[in-house]
Amino acid sequence: MQISADTLRSRLTWPKIVAALRDIFVTDVQSPVRHHHFIDVPNAPQATLLLMPAWIEGQYLGVKQVSVFPGNNAQGLPGLTSLYTLSCGKTGQTLAQMDGNVITAIRTAAASALASSYLSRPDSRAMLMLGAGRMGRHLVPAHCSVRPIEIVWIWNRNHVTASEFVAELQAQGIDARICKTEQLADIAGKVDIISCATLANEPIILGEWLKPGVHMDLVGSFTPMMREVDNLAMQKAEIFVDTRAGALAETGDLIIPIREGAIVAEDIQAELTELCSGKHLGRQALNQPDQAITLFKSVGDSREDLAAAMLAYQDS
Repeated sequence: MQISADTLRSRLTWPKIVAALRDIFVTDVQSPVRHHHFIDVPNAPQATLLLMPAWIEGQYLGVKQVSVFPGNNAQGLPGLTSLYTLSCGKTGQTLAQMDGNVITAIRTAAASALASSYLSRPDSRAMLMLGAGRMGRHLVPAHCSVRPIEIVWIWNRNHVTASEFVAELQAQGIDARICKTEQLADIAGKVDIISCATLANEPIILGEWLKPGVHMDLVGSFTPMMREVDNLAMQKAEIFVDTRAGALAETGDLIIPIREGAIVAEDIQAELTELCSGKHLGRQALNQPDQAITLFKSVGDSREDLAAAMLAYQDS
């Protein structure tokens, strides 16, 4: 069975996928560390093959294959392609294949919304979205699905891209506005939720801007050299992650301030499994819950892919 990208989008509604992720993080799932393989390509830059498996014994087995071929850009082809294969956990027979890019974008945004349901203030009404690419376009509606967001500010390095995104959101009935770079400090200091999905190598959000009670959602940094907030922001925040192992190994938002002595690994309050199981109660368990600054950093987890694929297949 081939599940199209459009079908995935129609089946993976925000309430359903957020609930599916909440369930998967309290389910016994095997999710080994992702496999990286490097592939030489004649007369082109080296390619990378990523394999991300996860399975629930006796039920489902899933693998996401991501192929990164940098040389494709010169030929007008996508540099990254992704395929998700869902199989029977009893027989290994293939049940469905689906677009891995769509799965990744939706489940990543849903993980941020899931974390926000535990960490942002329930009365959060103003949001700042940094990044107007694929992830930004998923993160805004995901956050709006769990909090009563009334206004969304959009910042992007490319002003034209930001304007196009604002127009799209306005067409959906969302009060969206452009945040100019010269407004960034002021707006970041007033909103309730700050979501970052950029490719920044230097901090965009500074700790000195943050107001008490704000929630930060960091999605963009996926290498040890990338970061979206500065050391002071990390020091001010109560830190939560999707998985400790992944976050501590992969993102500069944690690796750099730990290396520089600004924070320690033990400053991480909890990961999603602990939030979803009730082992940690999120914002309400913190000192002065209304004033606490919270931060969620995600790097992705194969359990999230499996949850999305299972939901899409079971809804067929």
